[in-house]
Amino acid sequence: MKIKLATIYVDDLDKALRFYTEVAGFVKKTDVSQGGYRWLTVASPEEPDGTELHLERNDNPAAKAYQQALFEQGQPAAMFYTDDVKRDYERMKDAAEFKMPPTKVTGSTIAQANDTCGNLIQITQLDRVRSEAGRR
Repeated sequence: MKIKLATIYVDDLDKALRFYTEVAGFVKKTDVSQGGYRWLTVASPEEPDGTELHLERNDNPAAKAYQQALFEQGQPAAMFYTDDVKRDYERMKDAAEFKMPPTKVTGSTIAQANDTCGNLIQITQLDRVRSEAGRR
């Protein structure tokens, strides 16, 4: 079994697409509309056939309440892994509002940004990745 799709609720699909492609660096994978519904996904350019992030409108009251509660509590709605969190922070910091710059925590270094669509996202570099990169 594999995880192929994860969903994040957003308040505006076009704004979310801009953030996740132009700021975060993902690539648009699927964008299909039918009637008033739009299926929109992005993926990592490093793994274009890997796991997709489904950008879903938060027009469901339960989804909106969940999204707002996570944001108010400072909890990330999604976590993305990187091999260099400081590099990604530097690349994104002029276009994204970071709630937490790269910060060392147990077992990793993390940064948290506002995705402009109602979510905090976390960028994580695991210590084991850093130590493996140092051995090369």
